Amino acid sequence: MKVTRLNLDGTGSPMGLVTQILKIEKDLKIPVPIEELAQQLDIQKVADLETEGFEGGLLTDADRSTGIILVNGEARDGRRRFTIGHELGHFLIISHAPIEPGKFLCSRADMMTWSADQNNRHARMETEANEFSALLLMPPPALRKFISKESDPNLAHIPLIARYFRVSKEAAARAYARYHDQNVAIIVIKDGIVKRAHKGPKFPWITTPYGKRVPQGSVFYRKNLTERVASGIASVLPDNWIDVKFGERAPELYEQVYPQQDGYALLMLWVELSEEDEEFDADENRTSRQRLLDRQSRSH
Repeated sequence: MKVTRLNLDGTGSPMGLVTQILKIEKDLKIPVPIEELAQQLDIQKVADLETEGFEGGLLTDADRSTGIILVNGEARDGRRRFTIGHELGHFLIISHAPIEPGKFLCSRADMMTWSADQNNRHARMETEANEFSALLLMPPPALRKFISKESDPNLAHIPLIARYFRVSKEAAARAYARYHDQNVAIIVIKDGIVKRAHKGPKFPWITTPYGKRVPQGSVFYRKNLTERVASGIASVLPDNWIDVKFGERAPELYEQVYPQQDGYALLMLWVELSEEDEEFDADENRTSRQRLLDRQSRSH
């Protein structure tokens, strides 16, 4: 590798850092060799974290001249790689300052922080470290090539992305929702409870709050679902998930579910504008089911 920290001087944002790294490492392998890259950028080693209750940590000196990244030894490969990227982000983003001098400790909740109030400095640092890790492990140019613009959204793509980039399925799902050209959101479910939601930039507000059960009528409750197999895509009532203003025509909403182990599941929401919001639709009289069947026939 050729990149050094001197190449990153003057760059403080997650996107700016990753852009500069990719500019220099034009042939960076996928999956990204995150430990090798960290060592190239002055991380001495990656070691197991012995402090309970935390996913990762960073030990460094006052001048941030070198560092040691600590990772929960029980973390699976995808989560481990993400944690290394997260702590490397803390190391490279000079504005990040730990509460305890020379020592960052990051919890599982920190690894799930994707937005923050400007007045919450800790949350902003964790958000930026997560953003850096996601961008570095799944570089947008490589991810966009992997997500075909010609294909409709489908949860069957998520495990493929996760394996290709060696990240967790949730990390892959978040990136998929963010970069797909359709309006997609992916809900993380545990034992029938909504835990988190990852949305594309134009997806409407999701009305089902975290900590509540998946709405009745969702494909999540179908009995013929198979673990680790994406269900079919079904048209559902938009009122289950998004706010439909009185007197306005509801957009079309589709659902798909991917059951996982230990009570976890991913549920995709895909929203489309109604015909009256489109400038022109040659098939405006088709029903939602007719459009769905048409899409499924094109995908085979």
